[in-house]
Amino acid sequence: MRILITRHGQTDWNLEHKVQGKADIDLNETGKKQAEETREKLWNEKIDLIICSPLKRAKQTAEIMNQGRNIPILYDDRISERNFGELEGKRQEEFDFHGFWSYERNLSYERAENIRIFFERVYAFLDEIQQTYSGKNILLVAHGGVSIPVHCYFNGIPKEDDLLKLVLKNCEYATYECKK
Repeated sequence: MRILITRHGQTDWNLEHKVQGKADIDLNETGKKQAEETREKLWNEKIDLIICSPLKRAKQTAEIMNQGRNIPILYDDRISERNFGELEGKRQEEFDFHGFWSYERNLSYERAENIRIFFERVYAFLDEIQQTYSGKNILLVAHGGVSIPVHCYFNGIPKEDDLLKLVLKNCEYATYECKK
């Protein structure tokens, strides 16, 4: 089984360095072009199923990437972006963005999703799809934040606790071989 993950295309909030979390932001024109380019890069990949975050920016990316392929698409909240709660819509410079993504510090917030709970959500999703779709090639269309626990699931959590270096860029993709 292979799991490919791609981050949604660019949004205006990405350009403004605003955290989107659960905000349901559309792709901008650059984001749509990025999705088209990634569709072309993945054209020869055998993909049996697309599992997508239900947030608009991911759905739009998945729809563009699926044009001409007609691959079934399922939507799953467990790969929606981390809930930024009270930090939603803030620019990354306006709060301790690195602290927010520190697995070691494991900060708690009034409404934002704790990092370890977020990781548990994504890990449980990955455990389930490996059991359910064994032997299949799955494309996940999700978010930069989701790409972090996906990477850590397959490679472990880095000792230096700089998880932000693991974030996929808009419409960048990674491939993981499942050994379970």
